[in-house]
Amino acid sequence: MSPLHVFARATSVVLLLTTLMARAHAQEPVKFVSKPPNCQNTSGPFDRWLQGVRQEALKRGIHQPTLTAALDGLTEDRDIIRIDRGQSFFAQSFLDFQAKLATSNRVSSGKEKMRQHAAIFQREEAQFGVPAAVITAFWALESDFGSGMGKRPVMRSLATLAWDCRRGEMFREELFAALQIVDRGDLMPSEMISSWAGELGQTQMLPTLYLKYAVDFDGDGKRNLFKSAPDIIGSTGNFIKSLGWTRGQPWLVEVRVPSKFSWEKAGLDIKQPTAAWAKQGITLANGQPLAADQLEASLVLLQGRGGPAFLAYPNFKVFTEWNQSLNYAVTAAYLATRIEGAPPLNRGPAPATPLPPEAIKDLQTVLIRAGHSLAEADGKLGYATRAAIRQAQLTAGLPADGYPSLDLLDRLRAKR
Repeated sequence: MSPLHVFARATSVVLLLTTLMARAHAQEPVKFVSKPPNCQNTSGPFDRWLQGVRQEALKRGIHQPTLTAALDGLTEDRDIIRIDRGQSFFAQSFLDFQAKLATSNRVSSGKEKMRQHAAIFQREEAQFGVPAAVITAFWALESDFGSGMGKRPVMRSLATLAWDCRRGEMFREELFAALQIVDRGDLMPSEMISSWAGELGQTQMLPTLYLKYAVDFDGDGKRNLFKSAPDIIGSTGNFIKSLGWTRGQPWLVEVRVPSKFSWEKAGLDIKQPTAAWAKQGITLANGQPLAADQLEASLVLLQGRGGPAFLAYPNFKVFTEWNQSLNYAVTAAYLATRIEGAPPLNRGPAPATPLPPEAIKDLQTVLIRAGHSLAEADGKLGYATRAAIRQAQLTAGLPADGYPSLDLLDRLRAKR
């Protein structure tokens, strides 16, 4: 596995797991809450705990041969517990992040996949409405089209995480879902391999999502997202549709913003018709005019007013549902536009230098003390932090693009 792919999978798992948890459990009546990384396991010995899982699985209608094939000889993997409790935040600027993930090789490979499976993609889009380039972008980022799905046995990973105290409730349901997938004949335990978090297949679905959204698109009576390109394409389209995709609408367009602009209008929480953005001087990245329509969009500036700029349309919400990290979501959406034929992005005249996580944490602490609605100072530049920064910039008389700077931090510190 290449160093780039190791980075991509590690980044995807760390940034994606929280979103997957929320998304998987949006369908459940019970909300599962993660415990702190230093929680103490009270489940007892693994083998005794696993016996209780067997008994509950039988009550849920899972057959004994499935349990024998999937659970016999299973032991806990302490390395997975160490990884789960030691997750770190990847402090990457958007430009650095997308450069590592939205590579020219993934663009060309994505285009080749679209040519190779053109008829299948056409059938998927007719049924679910999701463009081939969008599915292909996620397929590329999640596993490099199957070359990087991980090497750990899924059942062992899920059982270990279900036994552990930190995410036990959540992963217990994922373990039962994985057993159901085997029980209904879609997969054999031996072919279920993944990264440490137990996602399945080439577009990396947690078992609860696999169970609900995987479709038999090749007609062989099984849903195999490890080996069947038709099943991968159809299932991913089905899942993306469930996240709210609107057929025939755009998702992300790179734009050019005039130097004299009301920067406080940037942010996913601010929406205007495309025609309104055009009246304010925003054009396509190549200088051509925007479509003068009423489709609402938000201006996204991931590295401040001097960096690349995008208009994000309602379909962009699907990318943030897939992964709450804005860097990941915009990278995936941008990669989809590249696969569809868009040129490489413009880095902007002067992209802002990102602050390190500790400086962002300090800034968040100051913002919280000033009364801004932030849950915690975690060093992550998320939606709420950007909105708070924008308000603080307005108060300080700075261009309010929602991106942190040392200038803003120094001004806020001076007011302590």
